[in-house]
Amino acid sequence: MNRPKVVVLNSASVDGRIAVSPDVLLLYGDKRWQAIEEWSLVPESSSFFEWLKFKHKPQATLEGSGSFLREGAESEPLPPFEGDPGGLYQDFLPDAVIHRQGHRGWFTAVDGRGRVRWLYKDGYPDEAWRGWHALVLVGRHTPASYLAYLQRENIPYLVAGGTDQRVDLGLALEKIKSELGVTCVLSTAGGRLNGALLRAGLVDEVNIEFLPAIIGGFQTPSLFDSPELKLDEWPTRLKLVSARVQTEGRVWLCYQVVRE
Repeated sequence: MNRPKVVVLNSASVDGRIAVSPDVLLLYGDKRWQAIEEWSLVPESSSFFEWLKFKHKPQATLEGSGSFLREGAESEPLPPFEGDPGGLYQDFLPDAVIHRQGHRGWFTAVDGRGRVRWLYKDGYPDEAWRGWHALVLVGRHTPASYLAYLQRENIPYLVAGGTDQRVDLGLALEKIKSELGVTCVLSTAGGRLNGALLRAGLVDEVNIEFLPAIIGGFQTPSLFDSPELKLDEWPTRLKLVSARVQTEGRVWLCYQVVRE
């Protein structure tokens, strides 16, 4: 498979939770998660993300729709698409966006169900994200009304599978490389997308910053939420690359995925 390298990065409690409860969005958190981070705030912590960007030079980040919208929450309705939808189910890569000046990377979201409504599509208020543009990974099951919305907003998208109501992540990554020249993707997604990447054998490196707290919970999102291993499936083996222990209880572990 000719795809980019996939590097996973998450902060988690000691028991592997990446949020404090099921109803809290990963991207925004809440005051309890902020408190956990403040308990162990050290100067080195804020630099992990930037260090990984310097090390791998990713041209794309990756999130799932659950990072933007809670499961079960209603999206803003879109007008129904009128006409033949066939043309919508082709990759949409407008030249004005793909070849624009000042391009630095793609803020990529997997959104086969068409849930995300984009507030920021070309750069974010944070200066660090200037030059990054939204890119959406969809499938043939994605509603035509959503694809029409993306085209109206001039947001590029790649169509990858979807006959089983899921985006084909392997095909999507292949397209990201072949169509856009991306050689490294940094996934800061939630457990469901990271779990899907893991089960599909698409993860190459795992970085976890453990925070000095325990959260618990039966349904609280964890690092890799994925289907149970079958009797003939084996755990994913990891090789420790580095371990950094901070003075306030934070531990950053970097693992390489071992290919059998």
